[in-house]
Amino acid sequence: MSEQTLACPVCRATLNQNGSNLRCDAGHSFDRARQGYWNLLLVQKKRSKDPGDNTTMVQARRDFLDQHYYQPLSDAVNTLAVDSLKDTHMPKVMDMGCGEGYYTDRLQQALVDNNSFPQLSALDISKHAVKAACRRNKQIQWMVASGADMPLPANSQDLLCVLFSRLMPEPFARVIKPGGQLLIAWPGEQHLIELRQHIYDEVRGSQFDPIAQLSEQFELTSQQQVSYPFTLQRQADIQALLDMTPHGQRLAGDKRARLDALDSLPLTLDVNLALLRKKPD
Repeated sequence: MSEQTLACPVCRATLNQNGSNLRCDAGHSFDRARQGYWNLLLVQKKRSKDPGDNTTMVQARRDFLDQHYYQPLSDAVNTLAVDSLKDTHMPKVMDMGCGEGYYTDRLQQALVDNNSFPQLSALDISKHAVKAACRRNKQIQWMVASGADMPLPANSQDLLCVLFSRLMPEPFARVIKPGGQLLIAWPGEQHLIELRQHIYDEVRGSQFDPIAQLSEQFELTSQQQVSYPFTLQRQADIQALLDMTPHGQRLAGDKRARLDALDSLPLTLDVNLALLRKKPD
């Protein structure tokens, strides 16, 4: 496994690896956890004692994604990423907000299958998510870290993937190489519309415009919609979907009871993908 050089989250100096330890010239030191990840999230950067997804949400997401309802979406992400890196040998790629690693694992396999010899890193602020991700794939450099202050050298990444995570234009632009690319995914208007109709009395449209939000630092190169119907065939899958999404946290008791009584649930996946290129400084 070829690992990327990382930057110290305290002083931004280069972190030098010696076995299971990272240390910068200023003496800041970090050990690799026994599960295989680097914990580079500083205590003062945490907004809570245990930030990010909790163990219940992580397990639910893993259980749901392992049924491969979202595999066509993952395949579309991989096709975009592989095509964007087709002329880059040993590309440096970061998956920011990687969660429990389903998309990252499949991306790594797709890049390897296309002989690009990637240096693939992934981070999430949730320690529980990254621990689960480590079990998926040992060939990825996993980190617990903040996406707002990624422990990466400036101008180092050929591709930054941000799937369903908060957009932070300036931190993204800082770590992407000049001319490097940003791949983002965000829900479309019809995404899980049937579930939302079960939960909310009124389903409102979103005003979210990520292309406009990123326009100062990035220019759009391509955009596509991935949309298809699918059906959850088991009550366990319905529960996993509820537990892994914010919708499930807002569910009133009577509506939860109605969903608990379902044996299957027809749904729509509707996700937007976009590839953007970093503008010259």
